[in-house]
Amino acid sequence: MTMSGDEHDDGPGLRVRSYVLTGGRTRSNADLPLETLVKVTPQGVSAAPRLALERKKIVALCNTPISIAEVSAHLSVPLGVARVLVGDMAEEGFLTSYKPQHSMTGERPDLKLLERVLDGLQAL
Repeated sequence: MTMSGDEHDDGPGLRVRSYVLTGGRTRSNADLPLETLVKVTPQGVSAAPRLALERKKIVALCNTPISIAEVSAHLSVPLGVARVLVGDMAEEGFLTSYKPQHSMTGERPDLKLLERVLDGLQAL
């Protein structure tokens, strides 16, 4: 089986297509920009043992605030998939999100912020 852009690899074993992880959805009800910081809630910590593999990984990653872009990079999934998973988990109360100021005012993101996100992704 070959890898394509909508699959990820956790080493030997099965490869899961992105649409399986998101239930075929391309958007979550929560509109979270890729630079949104997310952190696990106490409810998320207690739910972790019964969550699906990717969601468990997200809970583990989010012990400290982390951007959705970084979650995507750590899980080796497309940004859209990470946004759907994180958005769903935020709606379920497993994660709390900290949207950047520009997303609330409708302004364009700060160039320095985008450069920092890019630097962080490249460091991974």
